[in-house]
Amino acid sequence: MNIKRVVLVFLAVYILALLSFFLLIGNTAGTQIDLSDANAIVKNVSRNWDDVKAGHKPDYATDLKYAVYDSNGNAIFVTNSDLNMHLNDAIRDRYIIMDIMKDDKLVGKIGFPNDIQEVLRAGRDRLFIGAVCFLIILAGGCAAYTIYIYRKVIAPFNKMQSFAARVAQGNLDVPLEMDRGNLFGAFTESFDLMREELYRARENERAPERSKKELVASISHDIKTPISTIKATTEVMQAESNNDRDRELLTVIEEKTGQIDLLITNMFHTTLEELQELKVTAAEETSTAIYDIIHAADYDRKIKSFSLPECIVLADPVRLLQVFDNIIGNTYKYAGTDIEIESGFDDDYLIIKIRDFGSGVPDDDLPMIFNKFYRGTNAEGKSGYGLGLFISKNLINQMQGDLNCKNLVDGFSVTVSLKLASNNNKS
Repeated sequence: MNIKRVVLVFLAVYILALLSFFLLIGNTAGTQIDLSDANAIVKNVSRNWDDVKAGHKPDYATDLKYAVYDSNGNAIFVTNSDLNMHLNDAIRDRYIIMDIMKDDKLVGKIGFPNDIQEVLRAGRDRLFIGAVCFLIILAGGCAAYTIYIYRKVIAPFNKMQSFAARVAQGNLDVPLEMDRGNLFGAFTESFDLMREELYRARENERAPERSKKELVASISHDIKTPISTIKATTEVMQAESNNDRDRELLTVIEEKTGQIDLLITNMFHTTLEELQELKVTAAEETSTAIYDIIHAADYDRKIKSFSLPECIVLADPVRLLQVFDNIIGNTYKYAGTDIEIESGFDDDYLIIKIRDFGSGVPDDDLPMIFNKFYRGTNAEGKSGYGLGLFISKNLINQMQGDLNCKNLVDGFSVTVSLKLASNNNKS
């Protein structure tokens, strides 16, 4: 069903409601009496006035209801007991009044009841019922059109919006159901084709990425053997040397060898376990320790004076230093401005907001800055691999916290949420 057909159906319902309304209110009964019959009654009563006045019933057969009043306005004959017994009451109730003449003299009156009030009341009732029916039909049409719009426009659009959000988050496994019956049928098919192409491209990328990781792991493993040999040889030479200068230099070699061995070990395990599987051990830490971690990450001293409320949070100090190193390092690299820190509580979390006064992140890049290997358009000419924020968010999540970013009118803000330890007293 296309839009043109929907509009035609809606107009048909509207016209039907109008016709029903006018037919209902137009079906009113007439209020006029049969004048020829009424004149015949008047003539009969006038001709037999003396008998009628004496209490005899007029001999004219008719279905009309009427009352005969004398010159004083009192009823001397009525066809029905519900008729008014006095002329004034009849006039008040809008009876049709006709004169009774006898020998060219006015001797009485005849009143024919007029049901105009009843007709008006019935007309008013029909008008009300007609209006209600019109509104019901119109409301039904509007409800049907609203349901149609929701099913054919809003629901598919919401589905596409959710699909786009999943794709932006890197979830390419769930297909977008295609429904050619809605207005977005063609777009739905195109979007799903895009998902399939992205999925295929990602799968094609995984094979060389895995090979690269295996190569790095293999080289790392192979390097450890000569490093161990150098370290062992250095220890032997250090034990056999009698020269203080030689022992001092051998000590330096031993320390650097151990440092290299540690770096190789970390690289080896990181490659094998994947980046998102870096070990995190969250324990209770005071906000004072968190303050020291932030201060240690600010080696260029660009953070303005700040304080953190006293509390205890769940955190891994080593990994948390890695997170703040990355956040503050990004600020140095991309903003180069002073840094302000605000803190407070939100439910069960300590909130730390780190903001700069730079140009921020392009709006198109913002939803994807936490993706692995993603580098924004403002990263051109700057060192990095697009892993910092990806790793930082993963580490914070493993501490039961969260990491979010947003552009400000005059800068960029990164919010770190750290889980408060149970039974923690916020102050």
